[in-house]
Amino acid sequence: MRVIAGAFKRRTLLTPGWEGLRPTSDRLRETLFDVLGASVAGARVLDGCAGTGALGLEALSRGAAHVVFVDRDPRAVGLIRRNVARCDGGRHCTVLQGALPPLLRTRRLGPFDLVLLDPPYGAPDIGAILAAAAGHLAPSGVLVLERARRDTPPTPPTLEPLRQLRAGDSVLEWFTPRDTGPTEQEP
Repeated sequence: MRVIAGAFKRRTLLTPGWEGLRPTSDRLRETLFDVLGASVAGARVLDGCAGTGALGLEALSRGAAHVVFVDRDPRAVGLIRRNVARCDGGRHCTVLQGALPPLLRTRRLGPFDLVLLDPPYGAPDIGAILAAAAGHLAPSGVLVLERARRDTPPTPPTLEPLRQLRAGDSVLEWFTPRDTGPTEQEP
């Protein structure tokens, strides 16, 4: 596994030595960032369910201002820290351990311009993960979910689907905050 483009291009990333962690493939990551294009530059990014940190490091390599990595597995958090060090990206990163929904409820981390979510395929809490992350998305932000083709998570009412791309067993879905229209102000 390697960083595809940008400042860290061709840097090799460490991969897990245990079962249960499925990193996003280089090809799918390249497709994702080709679609995102220049919107990554200067963005504040959340890499939720970060695993190896490959998505967030790709964003950082392509000019993101800051990336917050979150994973519940302490082994993954250690792997992310080692991958961040391999890319010399430490001062532009925050690495946190914990389940995403409760962590986002208890810590003020956003708003994020870009949220990248790659929860385990078939995760029972994918709806809660989406809802929690959606609450920390900037008004003009974008949330991208990678999921298994067989999984169809609920779309939180605060998100508007933008695009869907299928690749093998994986699906990438882009969302933006739903425009709720003007709110009434009290006199």
